[in-house]
Amino acid sequence: MNKNLYREAGVDLDKANELVKRIKPLVRSTFTSGVITDIGGFGGLYSINCHEMNKPVLVSSTDGVGTKLKVAMWANRHNTVGIDLVAMCVNDIIVQGARPLFFLDYLALGRLDLDMVEQLISGIVAGCKEANCSLVGGETAEMPDFYGIDEYDMAGFAVGLVDNSEIIDGSTIHVGNDIVGMASSGLHSNGYSLVRKVVFEQLKLQPDSFIQECNRTAAEELLEPTRIYVEPVLKILRQFTIAGMVHITGGGFYDNIPRILPRACQALIHQGSWEVPPIFRYLQERADIPDEEMYHVFNNGIGYALVTEPKDTQEIIELLNAMGQRAYRIGEIVPKDENAPAVYIEKR
Repeated sequence: MNKNLYREAGVDLDKANELVKRIKPLVRSTFTSGVITDIGGFGGLYSINCHEMNKPVLVSSTDGVGTKLKVAMWANRHNTVGIDLVAMCVNDIIVQGARPLFFLDYLALGRLDLDMVEQLISGIVAGCKEANCSLVGGETAEMPDFYGIDEYDMAGFAVGLVDNSEIIDGSTIHVGNDIVGMASSGLHSNGYSLVRKVVFEQLKLQPDSFIQECNRTAAEELLEPTRIYVEPVLKILRQFTIAGMVHITGGGFYDNIPRILPRACQALIHQGSWEVPPIFRYLQERADIPDEEMYHVFNNGIGYALVTEPKDTQEIIELLNAMGQRAYRIGEIVPKDENAPAVYIEKR
């Protein structure tokens, strides 16, 4: 009897078992005191210590990295997109004021390349450590014929905790509030279908092509990981009352900021009030992208925003800057103009 039929069909169970052995030390390095199971079980167990909360609420999020993965495959560099995966999930969780507890990942690929998958998991581990959450489980699915031999996709799932009385949902936002923007690390994980079209198709760059305006190669710039805002945001929440928060991801300013605005309010954004990373100007100039499209597709240098009381704004900015997180007063909340969009970008 041939015992290798499954392997010949494209799925290698021995490699899968070897992978678990390889990544166990990496995964264990993320464990916090709440983790009560080891890697390899059917489910990850996590003990929630919430005695200090009156009514604890779980907050969950799921996301992926999108076609930024195509760039990682193009450059054959796989150790950073795992950070993106964690960031896209945990940055959503903290918008509600929650503290991330644990994370799970799903990885599907055409062929199980142990070295490549170890790189991918190492990125997830790095992201979990930065977000102070535990990687409690995951799934690696070898799917020949569904994905190309060197192709893969990733999805992430995060769970956090917040007291019901501390949930931030934007309901207290009012006219007169300030908007504080926190700098992004670059493109993050959004708009890459357009980015790839410009960089690969129109400009015909290669991974090692040097982009003078960015002072780095195309691969280095396009694979810069998404910034994780957990630590600075949670520190701000311990010291100040924040009316609302926004993770600026797919849909940019125009789609994300309105998600927290009361109907009577409009966000007035002051263009030019923050430093825009060179990659955005580079893409806009090379592809002749209109301003409106830039703000609808990209974060343009602002990855996260806080709605603050004016009396606290400067102190919050100074505290964030002291933590190494650049921040700016980028706008304000004004009365809603029924003839204008919920987000108005004012040129200066």
